[in-house]
Amino acid sequence: MIPLEIAVFSGNSNRPLTDEICQNLGIPSGAITVKRFSDGESSVKIDENVRGRDVFVIQSISYPANDNLMELLLIIDALRRASARRITAVLPYYGYGRQDRKVEPRVPISARVVADLIETVAPNRVLTMDLHADQIQGFFRIPVDHLYFSPVLAEYINSQKIEDLVIVSPDSGGAERARNFGKKVNGSLAIIDKRRPKANESVVMNVIGDIKDKNCLLLDDMIDTGGTIAKAAIALMENGAKSVRCCATHGVLSGEAPEKLNQGNFAEVVLSNSILIPESKKINHLKRLSIAPIIAKAISRIHKEESISSLFL
Repeated sequence: MIPLEIAVFSGNSNRPLTDEICQNLGIPSGAITVKRFSDGESSVKIDENVRGRDVFVIQSISYPANDNLMELLLIIDALRRASARRITAVLPYYGYGRQDRKVEPRVPISARVVADLIETVAPNRVLTMDLHADQIQGFFRIPVDHLYFSPVLAEYINSQKIEDLVIVSPDSGGAERARNFGKKVNGSLAIIDKRRPKANESVVMNVIGDIKDKNCLLLDDMIDTGGTIAKAAIALMENGAKSVRCCATHGVLSGEAPEKLNQGNFAEVVLSNSILIPESKKINHLKRLSIAPIIAKAISRIHKEESISSLFL
């Protein structure tokens, strides 16, 4: 059997991440032109031969989410029509993932709609990281490989040798994530009990767990407006925490999120580079951890038809 030649392409959502992934793979990034017509429509052209190749398209569905999603669909369609033998959609951040079920009448399940749209252009598989809800994998009828940021984050936190560490979930829904991460870094568990009156707003009610004179690490899958994390930090400090760090995979950082994070007086804000953060968004004590090596390993193993289960742990 003739081995498939690998190629990695990217839309405009996060070119620096794609370049770093390609550096880890030891290959150049694929030649592609992605631009806009005067009316805002996306225009895509693959600028090299992909016939019979094993192709990976790296695109986060981040702000502007609709534009980046459309770019992803058009790139995959262009590659399919150019006779690529296998196409993998690599989504470091899966946008619309928060709407994964009906929580009130007459609302869409947007995460399923996006899955259906992606399947319409017929990629062979999806590779993504830290979905907002694990059940989104089941919205696809094609294979989905789901990576996690926690091994990268745990390695960094362990290197800091933080004493009296408590892993804090900003809500009850993230308690399992915090508990599992605590085992990796030898930290105890605490939970913020809060109520959310409406989308993108939260009210902290209580802190469950011993955090007095402890170094707290707030752990979440994403930071959007920053309101939840900032209010949680205030609650922790008011309850006697020695310091508060904030860690999340996806830095969506919409609206006034940087200002809210800066008001939280965090000792450190740790984010992955799954989403490109503009230089205009200044965050105090920001630490970026790269997910390029783990995605590059997954791409290499998928290309070689090897198991990637060890990367899930």
